[in-house]
Amino acid sequence: DANSAATDPYAAGFYQGYGRVLRFALRQRALTLGGLALLTLISVIGFGQVKQVFFPASNTPIFYLNYFLPQGSDIRATSRDLAEIEALVLAQPEVESVSSFVGSGASRFMLTYAPEQPNAAYGQLIIRTAHRDQIPPLMQRLRTELPPRLPQAEIYTQQLMFGPGSGAKLQARVSGPDERILRQLGQQITELMRQEPAITDLRQNWRQRELVIVPDFNEKRARVAGINRTDLAQTLEFASTGVRSGVYREHDKQIPIVVRPPASERFDIDRLQDRMIWSANDNTYIPITQVINGLQTQTEEAKIQRRDRLRTLTVEAEPALGYTADQALKLIRPKIEALPLPSGYQLSWGGEYESSAEAQQSLAAQLPLSFIVMLVISILLFGALKQPLVIWLIVPMSICGVTAGLLATGLPFGFTALLGFLSLSGMLMKNAIVLVDEIDLQIKQYSDKVQAIVQASVSRIRPVLLAALTTILGMLPLIWDAFFNSMAVTIMAGLAFATVLTLVAVPVLYAMLFRIKPA
Repeated sequence: DANSAATDPYAAGFYQGYGRVLRFALRQRALTLGGLALLTLISVIGFGQVKQVFFPASNTPIFYLNYFLPQGSDIRATSRDLAEIEALVLAQPEVESVSSFVGSGASRFMLTYAPEQPNAAYGQLIIRTAHRDQIPPLMQRLRTELPPRLPQAEIYTQQLMFGPGSGAKLQARVSGPDERILRQLGQQITELMRQEPAITDLRQNWRQRELVIVPDFNEKRARVAGINRTDLAQTLEFASTGVRSGVYREHDKQIPIVVRPPASERFDIDRLQDRMIWSANDNTYIPITQVINGLQTQTEEAKIQRRDRLRTLTVEAEPALGYTADQALKLIRPKIEALPLPSGYQLSWGGEYESSAEAQQSLAAQLPLSFIVMLVISILLFGALKQPLVIWLIVPMSICGVTAGLLATGLPFGFTALLGFLSLSGMLMKNAIVLVDEIDLQIKQYSDKVQAIVQASVSRIRPVLLAALTTILGMLPLIWDAFFNSMAVTIMAGLAFATVLTLVAVPVLYAMLFRIKPA
């Protein structure tokens, strides 16, 4: 035995033990392959339990609190409320700093941040905590505490995200010609979402309707006086919001100079009807009532958004704490799609669902060519079809390790994990090519083909294991990175299982396809 160990590098117990396992698998090839197929099927089913996301939240411990008063509110009211919220947030022990913005969002400080359009009723807090793990419970606490204190406002929170899709994670869009019907459909969708515990922070992108004063313009009398609609609009603008006449510079600030009547005159509709308007024909001022039949107050849409030139109202929401956008969408989607839509109206889904679908479609369009090239290379490498078939048959089995790893860690399967899974296929094929090539060489040297398969597999076990181990250790630092941790787990767990798969499944598949039977 000592002489044998000295001359045979594979006489050690580890190699001999692997050889015995492999011989058993070759004798029971039907049982072995059946077990692997069953395990693959279970893993495919189990993969449905893995959380799905598009891109994870950022490592940076920052989140946003967005605040909306009813449309048309004064910016000073927004500023007062936001100051109250800021004081409350700063009192939280997790919070390190708060930046507030009134009337619009911040300047675009990173690519994935989309600032809100200017709106006097809008304010935003950018909140930084000590650690990113403190953000979800703090967001949930603010969602619970703030609405009772500010019932007139619409408040929602969003975490700083990696990748595209910076808007609401859940978006249901209804498109059609009539604003009134779109409002009704939007309200129905909102009510369905409100009843779902997995969904929070509901809002509509059209906001509330605004109360406006509409003059009934008399075209005939205005034409006689030489007054057009622009003249009337300018007069009413001066009498209400005021007209900008210049800019006052103070250090690095530019303060607009606005000319307007006193507040007692601006907010009284009767006073508006007492205004005078300049008549170019009469070369004098005439009463505004001479060119209008009266002033009416009514509500109108303050903000109408279109998509593909169609009026489109979007109901937006966020997944509740403990849910992903994919899980929340699966719960609410059947209920919303069951709503009857009038003729000419359509429903579509945006948010994370749309961004993820577009990215995956773009990736899927390139995959067939990549796999065809890989297949052609493997066929040219061996000059035959059976060896490449052995290699490609084990690729689907790599999902076993991926499913087990993601379920064990609780990490979601996102876009980076998808890239890791595709990379895993290449690593698995590389190991399989090395082993199949060695089996071909050994079969040419041994009359006993089963022994040749075992000897080839034993001789390749160390290179295959070391290649897998170095890759797994190389991925280890990424475990603590929020952006790459799911990709790291996908590659590490998938490669760990795939290595065992290569060392057992490849020899058994080779023996089956080449009809090599144990003596």
